[in-house]
Amino acid sequence: MLPATAVAGAIVFGMANGAIAASFAVSGQTFKVSASKLEGEGFRQYGGVVTEKQSGDTHPVAVSGIDSAKLYDLCQSVKVPNLPVVLTINAGGGGDPATATDLLLDVTQLEGDATFTNIDIGVDASDVGGEPGAFGQRSEKVVITDLKQVAWSTSAGTFNLKGLKLKVNVGADAKECFVTK
Repeated sequence: MLPATAVAGAIVFGMANGAIAASFAVSGQTFKVSASKLEGEGFRQYGGVVTEKQSGDTHPVAVSGIDSAKLYDLCQSVKVPNLPVVLTINAGGGGDPATATDLLLDVTQLEGDATFTNIDIGVDASDVGGEPGAFGQRSEKVVITDLKQVAWSTSAGTFNLKGLKLKVNVGADAKECFVTK
């Protein structure tokens, strides 16, 4: 098993040479995202590492890319450390989904019922944006129902949040999108 610094060094080398999409330093905490359904076209996944801006700590992640996605009943939550405060964002309800293009996620946990169309498992990660010689997978389409994920970061070319509702929840109302198991 490679030390985290060696993996991080390989990823930095890959970014410098255009093999891996450049990312950004992440905050010191994860956030949760749930959706009743995610429908995606052009799915790919491989292993990666994120680095916290303040501490420099690194964390292994599954990097998931989706060319275009629809998210129904989207909920995103982030808990303020050591306080009964949770920021929530809701969108894509009532059958009018949130949409995203060029979606890139750094995920540490994912749950749901998934269906992949024309999936290739075990491709060289360099074919899907990762490091040469590493494990990767891709599919033409992915559908995940009852999606629950914990992530360090999300980026997108565009993110259209239909019916956006942002709320700071305090005290007894400070509930995240779901409880981590």
